[in-house]
Amino acid sequence: MDLNTILLQTSPGIFDLALLIGRLAIGVCFVIHALGKVGVVGNGSLEGFTKWLESLGVPYAGVQARMAMLSELGGGICLAIGLLTRPACLVLMGTMIVAGVIGHRGAGYLITNDPPGAEYTINLAVICIVFAMLGPGRYSIDWLLFGIM
Repeated sequence: MDLNTILLQTSPGIFDLALLIGRLAIGVCFVIHALGKVGVVGNGSLEGFTKWLESLGVPYAGVQARMAMLSELGGGICLAIGLLTRPACLVLMGTMIVAGVIGHRGAGYLITNDPPGAEYTINLAVICIVFAMLGPGRYSIDWLLFGIM
Protein backbone atom coordinates (compact mmCIF):
# COMPACT_ATOMS: atom_id res chain seq x y z
CA MET A 1 0.00 0.00 0.00
CA ASP A 2 1.50 3.33 -1.06
CA LEU A 3 1.05 6.85 0.32
CA ASN A 4 -1.35 7.79 -2.50
CA THR A 5 -3.68 4.93 -1.56
CA ILE A 6 -3.52 5.75 2.16
CA LEU A 7 -4.14 9.49 1.73
CA LEU A 8 -6.35 9.80 -1.34
CA GLN A 9 -8.19 6.63 -2.24
CA THR A 10 -11.65 5.64 -1.13
CA SER A 11 -14.40 3.39 -2.36
CA PRO A 12 -18.10 3.98 -2.99
CA GLY A 13 -18.98 1.75 -0.04
CA ILE A 14 -16.78 3.71 2.36
CA PHE A 15 -18.12 7.01 0.97
CA ASP A 16 -21.73 5.91 1.51
CA LEU A 17 -20.90 4.60 5.00
CA ALA A 18 -19.27 7.93 5.89
CA LEU A 19 -22.38 9.80 4.72
CA LEU A 20 -24.57 7.52 6.85
CA ILE A 21 -22.44 8.01 9.96
CA GLY A 22 -22.36 11.78 9.45
CA ARG A 23 -26.10 12.02 8.76
CA LEU A 24 -26.94 9.97 11.85
CA ALA A 25 -24.65 11.99 14.13
CA ILE A 26 -25.80 15.42 12.95
CA GLY A 27 -29.45 14.41 12.54
CA VAL A 28 -29.58 13.08 16.10
CA CYS A 29 -27.84 16.25 17.30
CA PHE A 30 -30.63 18.37 15.77
CA VAL A 31 -33.32 16.10 17.25
CA ILE A 32 -31.79 16.39 20.73
CA HIS A 33 -31.68 20.18 20.42
CA ALA A 34 -35.35 20.20 19.40
CA LEU A 35 -36.28 17.98 22.34
CA GLY A 36 -34.35 20.30 24.62
CA LYS A 37 -36.51 23.19 23.48
CA VAL A 38 -39.61 21.40 24.75
CA GLY A 39 -38.10 20.04 27.96
CA VAL A 40 -37.83 16.38 27.01
CA VAL A 41 -34.03 16.58 27.24
CA GLY A 42 -32.24 18.91 29.65
CA ASN A 43 -33.94 21.62 31.63
CA GLY A 44 -35.27 23.80 28.81
CA SER A 45 -38.87 24.46 27.89
CA LEU A 46 -40.73 25.96 24.98
CA GLU A 47 -41.92 28.72 27.31
CA GLY A 48 -38.34 29.49 28.33
CA PHE A 49 -37.14 29.44 24.73
CA THR A 50 -40.00 31.74 23.75
CA LYS A 51 -39.13 34.18 26.56
CA TRP A 52 -35.49 34.19 25.49
CA LEU A 53 -36.51 34.99 21.90
CA GLU A 54 -38.75 37.78 23.21
CA SER A 55 -35.79 39.21 25.14
CA LEU A 56 -33.87 39.34 21.86
CA GLY A 57 -36.70 41.30 20.25
CA VAL A 58 -37.78 38.50 17.92
CA PRO A 59 -41.29 39.21 16.58
CA TYR A 60 -43.92 36.50 17.11
CA ALA A 61 -41.53 34.74 19.47
CA GLY A 62 -43.96 31.92 20.25
CA VAL A 63 -44.41 31.11 16.58
CA GLN A 64 -40.67 31.44 15.90
CA ALA A 65 -39.84 29.16 18.85
CA ARG A 66 -42.17 26.47 17.55
CA MET A 67 -40.85 26.84 13.99
CA ALA A 68 -37.24 26.48 15.19
CA MET A 69 -38.10 23.43 17.29
CA LEU A 70 -40.10 21.77 14.52
CA SER A 71 -37.46 22.45 11.87
CA GLU A 72 -34.78 20.92 14.10
CA LEU A 73 -37.00 17.94 14.97
CA GLY A 74 -38.35 17.20 11.49
CA GLY A 75 -35.18 18.19 9.67
CA GLY A 76 -33.03 16.20 12.08
CA ILE A 77 -35.15 13.07 11.69
CA CYS A 78 -35.16 13.41 7.89
CA LEU A 79 -31.39 13.99 7.81
CA ALA A 80 -30.70 11.01 10.07
CA ILE A 81 -32.77 8.56 8.02
CA GLY A 82 -31.93 10.13 4.67
CA LEU A 83 -35.47 11.12 3.71
CA LEU A 84 -35.81 14.27 1.60
CA THR A 85 -32.25 14.94 2.67
CA ARG A 86 -31.55 17.98 0.54
CA PRO A 87 -34.77 19.85 1.44
CA ALA A 88 -34.18 18.95 5.11
CA CYS A 89 -30.68 20.38 4.87
CA LEU A 90 -32.04 23.62 3.42
CA VAL A 91 -34.48 23.96 6.32
CA LEU A 92 -31.76 23.20 8.86
CA MET A 93 -29.30 25.62 7.21
CA GLY A 94 -31.89 28.38 7.38
CA THR A 95 -32.60 27.63 11.03
CA MET A 96 -28.90 27.69 11.91
CA ILE A 97 -28.30 30.92 9.99
CA VAL A 98 -31.14 32.60 11.88
CA ALA A 99 -29.84 31.17 15.17
CA GLY A 100 -26.36 32.49 14.43
CA VAL A 101 -27.49 35.94 13.35
CA ILE A 102 -30.20 36.47 15.98
CA GLY A 103 -29.29 34.25 18.92
CA HIS A 104 -25.55 34.95 18.87
CA ARG A 105 -25.65 38.54 17.62
CA GLY A 106 -22.56 40.51 18.57
CA ALA A 107 -20.95 37.57 20.36
CA GLY A 108 -18.28 36.81 17.77
CA TYR A 109 -17.34 33.40 16.47
CA LEU A 110 -16.15 31.31 19.41
CA ILE A 111 -18.78 29.48 21.42
CA THR A 112 -16.52 29.92 24.47
CA ASN A 113 -17.07 33.70 24.35
CA ASP A 114 -19.34 35.32 26.92
CA PRO A 115 -22.04 35.43 25.58
CA PRO A 116 -21.45 32.37 23.38
CA GLY A 117 -20.54 33.06 19.76
CA ALA A 118 -22.00 31.57 16.60
CA GLU A 119 -19.33 28.90 16.06
CA TYR A 120 -21.68 25.96 16.65
CA THR A 121 -24.51 27.25 14.46
CA ILE A 122 -22.10 28.17 11.64
CA ASN A 123 -20.51 24.73 11.71
CA LEU A 124 -23.88 22.96 11.72
CA ALA A 125 -24.99 25.07 8.74
CA VAL A 126 -21.78 24.20 6.88
CA ILE A 127 -22.22 20.49 7.59
CA CYS A 128 -25.75 20.75 6.19
CA ILE A 129 -24.35 22.45 3.07
CA VAL A 130 -21.98 19.51 2.63
CA PHE A 131 -24.82 16.97 2.96
CA ALA A 132 -26.98 19.01 0.58
CA MET A 133 -24.17 19.01 -1.99
CA LEU A 134 -23.20 15.34 -1.61
CA GLY A 135 -26.68 13.91 -1.13
CA PRO A 136 -27.72 11.19 1.30
CA GLY A 137 -25.73 8.29 -0.12
CA ARG A 138 -26.80 4.74 -0.81
CA TYR A 139 -27.75 3.95 2.80
CA SER A 140 -30.80 6.21 2.92
CA ILE A 141 -34.56 6.24 2.44
CA ASP A 142 -34.05 8.61 -0.51
CA TRP A 143 -31.95 5.95 -2.24
CA LEU A 144 -34.58 3.28 -1.57
CA LEU A 145 -37.43 5.45 -2.83
CA PHE A 146 -35.83 7.36 -5.64
CA GLY A 147 -32.51 5.67 -6.40
CA ILE A 148 -30.84 9.04 -6.05
CA MET A 149 -27.79 10.36 -4.28
